[in-house]
Amino acid sequence: MRDFSPAAGARRGARTRRFASTASAFALLLAGGLAHAADVAPQPAEPAKTICDDLPSISTSVDIPGLTAGKKYLCDHGINLYAAYIGEVFGNVSGGIKQNARYEHRVEFGIYADMEKLAGVPGLTFHANGYNIAGQSISSYNLLNYSTISNIAAPARTLLFELWAEQKLFDDKLSIRLGQLAADSEFFQSRIGGLFTNAAFGWPTILAADLPSGGPAYPFATPGVRVRYQPTEDFSVMAAIFNGDPTGAGFGDVANNMDVGGAAFRLKDSPFAMAEAAYSYNQKGPTGLAGTIKFGGWNYFGNVNDQRFDANNVQLAAPFSNGTPKLLGGTFGLYGVIDQMLWRFADDDPTKGLGFFARVAGTQIDRNDLSFYVDGGFSLTGFWSQRPDDAMGVALTYAEVSPAARGYDVDTSFYSGDYTPARTHEVLVELTYSAQIVPGFTVQPVFQYVFNPGAGASNPNNPTQRIPDAAVFGLRTNITF
Repeated sequence: MRDFSPAAGARRGARTRRFASTASAFALLLAGGLAHAADVAPQPAEPAKTICDDLPSISTSVDIPGLTAGKKYLCDHGINLYAAYIGEVFGNVSGGIKQNARYEHRVEFGIYADMEKLAGVPGLTFHANGYNIAGQSISSYNLLNYSTISNIAAPARTLLFELWAEQKLFDDKLSIRLGQLAADSEFFQSRIGGLFTNAAFGWPTILAADLPSGGPAYPFATPGVRVRYQPTEDFSVMAAIFNGDPTGAGFGDVANNMDVGGAAFRLKDSPFAMAEAAYSYNQKGPTGLAGTIKFGGWNYFGNVNDQRFDANNVQLAAPFSNGTPKLLGGTFGLYGVIDQMLWRFADDDPTKGLGFFARVAGTQIDRNDLSFYVDGGFSLTGFWSQRPDDAMGVALTYAEVSPAARGYDVDTSFYSGDYTPARTHEVLVELTYSAQIVPGFTVQPVFQYVFNPGAGASNPNNPTQRIPDAAVFGLRTNITF
C-alpha cells in the first residue's frame, strides 16, 4: 500500500530536492560559472514514528470532527485506540448442500500502548482487542467444507481476543510477549497470502482441523508466552507455548464451548508449542527482489484419538468395537513458508509488484483428520499509477484427509452395507481484487470455487453422493479508524 505518512512525504521531498540540486550544479559547471558546488541546505528531520504508523486508518485522509484530532493526539502520546469494521456477503450460486447468500460482520475494538511514552518503561508495549461477531458462515450452513470461505467467520458473540504485554530488550533484538495470545498473529503466516479472504490463508486448514478448539487462533486466544530473538535484520527465531485447548471444547463443536466471552484464561489443559525460524532478504534498497523463507513446527502434548481404531485395536466402525478411540500420545507437524517478489515496480517500495507465496505442512497420519496441506498463489500490487495501492491475486489451497480418517470412512461404508463416499481431499481456488478507496477503507470483490467440499464428504441430502462442487461470490468492505 502507498505510504501517505509525513515521514514518506519528507523522503519524497528530499529526493526531489537532491535531484534539482544536482541538475543545477551540472548546468553551471558546463557554463563555467562555478568552481565549486554550492552547499546543500540541511534537510528537515523526519518525524518520529508513532505507535499508529503500522495500522492504516481512515482518519489520515478523512477529517472526522473531534475524532480525527483526538486520535492524532493519542498517537502522538503513545496510544493507538482503534476500531475496525468488516462487513461482507457471500453466496454460492451452485453446489454445496443449499444455495443462498449469507451476511457476516465483525466489529473490532483495540488498543496499543507505548509504555515508554506513557510510563517511562523503554521497550514495553501493551495490547488488547476484542470482537463483536454476527451473521452466519456460508461454510457452516451451505458448504460443509474444510477451508472456511471467510476469515472472519466465527460463532456469533462478543468476546475478548488478545491481551498481552511485550518487552523488547538488547536494542530490540530480544522480545518477550506474555498474556492471552493467538498463534496465528505471528506463526505460519505469509505476507502476500494476507490479501485473500479465505480463512485457510491465515491459520492453515490443517491446524484448524487437527487441534483442540481449532488451536490458539481467531477467534479464540489463550494464555501463553512467546520469545523472539532477532540477532540481525535478516534472521529471526521465535518460539511460544500456549494452553493447548483455548475453549475447553476439545475436538468437538467449538461453537458449544466453555469460553463464551473469551475470558476463561484456561491454564489446566495440555500445552501446545510452536517454533519458527525466518530469513528475509532484499527488504530495503532500490534493487533486488524481496523474499522471506520460514521453517517451523508444532507439538500438542495432550492425548489425541486414533482416527481408525479403538482401544482394543478394533476398527471403530465395526459393530463389535467398544466405540472408544485408542488414545495416542500427542501430535506434531512441520511446515515451510516462502514469500517471494518476482517483479518490482517501485524503487522505494520492494513490496510493489508481482509476488508469489507458498506454504506446506505435514503431520502424522494415524491421529489427525488432515495429514497434508499446501497453499500458494500470486498477487499484483502497484500495477496502476492511478490506484497504486490496489491489489489483485489468485490463490489455491489443497487439504488431504489422512489415510486413517479415510480408512474409517471406508470401514463405515463396509460395515453399514450402505455405500457412502470416503473423504479424500479438498481443493479451493480464490480470485480477488482489493480496491483502496482511501487508506483504511477498502472494498474487495471475491470469487471462490470449492472442489470436493468436505474433501468429498457424504451429502446429508443424499448420503450416497458427495457434496457437489460450489461456486461462491462475495463482496467485503473493510473500514479501520
